[in-house]
Amino acid sequence: MQIECFEDLPLSRDVLDGIEDLGFSNLFPIQAQAIVPLLEGNDVIGQAQTGTGKTAAFSIPMVEVINPNKKTVQGLVLEPTRELAIQTAEHISRICKYTNIKILPVYGGAPIQKQIRALEKGVHIVVGTPGRLIDHIKRRTLDLSSVVMVVLDEADRMLDMGFIDDMKYILSKTPKNRQTSLFSATIDRSVMKICHNYMKNPEKILVSKDEIALTQIAQYYMIVNPREKFEILCKIIDSNQIKRATIFCKTRRGTDNLARKLRKRRYNAKPLHGGLSQSQRDRVTNSFRKRRVEFLVATDVAARGLDIQGITHIINYDIPLDALVYFHRIGRTARKGLDGTAITLVAHGQMSELKRIKALTKTDIEELDVKEGPRAHASKKMHKAVCTDCGENCEVPFKPDLHRPIYCKTCWARARRTRKKG
Repeated sequence: MQIECFEDLPLSRDVLDGIEDLGFSNLFPIQAQAIVPLLEGNDVIGQAQTGTGKTAAFSIPMVEVINPNKKTVQGLVLEPTRELAIQTAEHISRICKYTNIKILPVYGGAPIQKQIRALEKGVHIVVGTPGRLIDHIKRRTLDLSSVVMVVLDEADRMLDMGFIDDMKYILSKTPKNRQTSLFSATIDRSVMKICHNYMKNPEKILVSKDEIALTQIAQYYMIVNPREKFEILCKIIDSNQIKRATIFCKTRRGTDNLARKLRKRRYNAKPLHGGLSQSQRDRVTNSFRKRRVEFLVATDVAARGLDIQGITHIINYDIPLDALVYFHRIGRTARKGLDGTAITLVAHGQMSELKRIKALTKTDIEELDVKEGPRAHASKKMHKAVCTDCGENCEVPFKPDLHRPIYCKTCWARARRTRKKG
């Protein structure tokens, strides 16, 4: 079975619930390739940059192997900086929100006594910088003898910062039969030396940030005044003659308010969020699927697992705080090689969020000028290609990728009929 979403993985219900709260459903490449080997107990080398989903790739298997009934440190993540240690610890905490697993970030520049007290109470996963970890080890406030999984994150940066001896010392304090994974943006000779000395037959996974470049989706953003967002949204819908779209908001209240305002303007819109009962959510989703509702106003959590064909537009009424959520959102249009458009409304104080999104992909996200008004996009240039199935020449609305299959309309329609029968 091809693994495409988290539900396809052998994960506990508590972990899946935590992933759902993060707003994730479909797997990113590093997650699809690394989670299963790690769950099977294998060592893994992953070449992946920050922001490609690698934190979840190693965190999920780590959370799954932790025994919350044992008050010992069983998981260890090494990070080069305090900022990354805090960020990673927060991410893991959100994944294991519905478990009894305790996570502690350990880094310099913070009161060590507070960290010592937390360790005394019992911690299952420690995420730390090398210097402060060694400080705790030498004080005997951190015992790594029960560690079952170690992650060396941003390994190339740790080496560049001169942490090689610290890394060796810390690893020497962990059991030899531990599981080890290493993630690095670059895999050079010095990184491979660590892999050779401290890992057992590791699986090698290469993931570029180009992997999350959704080239078949036209991506746009507009810098807006928050007080004018609703009027601009209506102009976008009208000028582009949008008849089928998912509009994302941050909160349940936001989705309710926006859907209500759209209905007052005679747009056929319904909200979808976690505050609705399951029967209510099913009713809204089915109405959208059967085209009785044109605009689905949704939160990330409620839209989890939503796979509806024919959505032409994704509109981010609220820009997501997590850059990866942006790609999960816009991936709900342009399904299976079809065309799609994503438009994000960005307030002036949200440029940092937009920059994080841009940093994850080389595809263009074009700015639309609010003063000129949202315009209907010109027909997208068609590109010549060869169908992977029948070998016939065809045209597709995106630049073909030699490493990905391309299907003509006939073969794609046939494949869909086959899947439905199966």
